[in-house]
Amino acid sequence: MTQLVYLGALVLVLGCMAVTDRRWRLFFWADARRAAVVFAAGFGLFLAWDVAALQLELYERGRSELMTGIELWPEFPVEELFFLAFLPYLTMVLHGLTLRAVARTWGPTGQDRVKEVRP
Repeated sequence: MTQLVYLGALVLVLGCMAVTDRRWRLFFWADARRAAVVFAAGFGLFLAWDVAALQLELYERGRSELMTGIELWPEFPVEELFFLAFLPYLTMVLHGLTLRAVARTWGPTGQDRVKEVRP
C-alpha cells in the first residue's frame, strides 16, 4: 500500500488545484480552450526536458518504497507524468490568482490594465 503514497499525493494535489480553479475560475474554468493549449504547451515542454535529460543520462529515477515502481520507459516512472501535469497547472492557477490580486489592488482601472496583459 505504501507504493501508492507518492502517486496518491500527486493525484490529491491535482484535485485540489482543480477545485481551486473551479471555485475562482482561474484557468480551465475561465477559458477552457485557451487553457488546454497553454497546459499542453507547458506539459510538452517539461516532458521534452525530462526525456532529453534522461537521454543525456543527467539523472535517473529515484528509488523509494513510496513509488509504484511502474516505469513508462527506462528511468521514467508513471508518477513523473502526474508531476509534469502539476507544474504547468500550478503555474497557471497562481498566475490567475496573481491577476486577481493585482486587479483588486488597483481597482477598476487596474482591471482594464490586467485584461490587456492577459494572453
